[in-house]
Amino acid sequence: MNELERRYHRLLRAYPAEYRRARGAEIVDTYLDLAGPGRRWPSQADAADLLRGGLRQRLRAAGAADLIPGVRLAAVLAFLTATALAAVWSVLELHPPPAKWGVPSAGPFVSLGIGVWAAWLLAAVVYAAAPGRWTRRAVALALLLTVAVVPVAALAGLPHPPLLVLLPQVGLGLVALGLPERLPARLRATPLLAVGAAGLAGVNLLPRNDIISYYGWTAEQILPGAAVVLLVVVLLLGAGLALRADQRGGWALLVLLTPVGLLSLHILAGSADGLLNGAPRPGWSALAATAVVVGVAGPAMLPLAIALRRRMRRPAPAEPANRCPTCGVHR
Repeated sequence: MNELERRYHRLLRAYPAEYRRARGAEIVDTYLDLAGPGRRWPSQADAADLLRGGLRQRLRAAGAADLIPGVRLAAVLAFLTATALAAVWSVLELHPPPAKWGVPSAGPFVSLGIGVWAAWLLAAVVYAAAPGRWTRRAVALALLLTVAVVPVAALAGLPHPPLLVLLPQVGLGLVALGLPERLPARLRATPLLAVGAAGLAGVNLLPRNDIISYYGWTAEQILPGAAVVLLVVVLLLGAGLALRADQRGGWALLVLLTPVGLLSLHILAGSADGLLNGAPRPGWSALAATAVVVGVAGPAMLPLAIALRRRMRRPAPAEPANRCPTCGVHR
C-alpha cells in the first residue's frame, strides 16, 4: 500500500464501519484510478467528496438521510430573511440624525453598517445570476463583513450597527452557507423580490420627522417580527412536506432554531431578566447570557434529534425460539 492509498483509507473513516468493509476497497480503487501520476496527497475535491459521502452514509444509517435536504431548505429561508433585513437596514442607514444634534455618524450614513448591508444585497444579486460557488463566496464575504464591522468601527472611531442587529445576521448567514447549487431561476430571483419588498417597507418605517430610530424601537420591532414570519413559514412548509412523508421541514426547523432565537433575543432576554430582577428592559448581562444559551442550545438539538432517530430505528431484539410469542412462557 503506497502513501496515497493509505491517505485515502484514512479519509474513508468518515464512512460507517459496515459500509467501509463492504465497499471501501472499491471506493479507494476508483479514486486511485482517477488520481494523476506521481500524486502523493488526495486533492481537496476528493477529500471533500469523501467527507460528504461519509456524512451522507452515517446520516442514512441513523435514519436521518433527509437532514441534508432540510439544511438546504433552511439555508434558502435564512438567506431570504438575511437579505430582506439587509434591505430594511440599508434604507434606515440612509437617514442619519441631523448634524446639529452632535450624534456620531459615518458621513452621509448612520454607521459603517451600510457596507455590510450592501454586501448582503450583492449576495442576493449573485444568487440570482450565478448560484453555487460564487454565491457561497458572496455569502461568506457578507458574513465576514458582518463580523468585522465591530472591530473596524472601533478602530476608526465610527459607529456600527447595534449587536442586537448584527448577531441574528451572523446566525442567518452561517445557515445560508448551505444554499443549494441548483434551483429554478424563478426561485433564485426570490431574494431579489424579498429585497425590493423589504426596502419599500423600510421606507414606510421611517418616522415623519426624519429622526432615525435604527438603535431604538425599530430594531426591537422588526427583529421579532422577522422571527415570527420565519417560524410560521418553516412550520407551514414542514406541515405540507410531512403530509407527503417528507421530513425536510422538521430538520429545517431545528437548524433555524438558533437564528429564530437570535432574532427574538431582546424578547427572550427581557423575559428572563424580568423574571430574575423585575426589570422592564433587559440589561447587557441578560442579553449576553441569553445569546450564549441560544447559540449553544440550538445546535445541540441536531445531534440529539439524530440520536433519537437512530434509537427509534434500532430493531427490537428477536424472541428466543423456545419462548411462546403469545404468553412469553418458556416451552
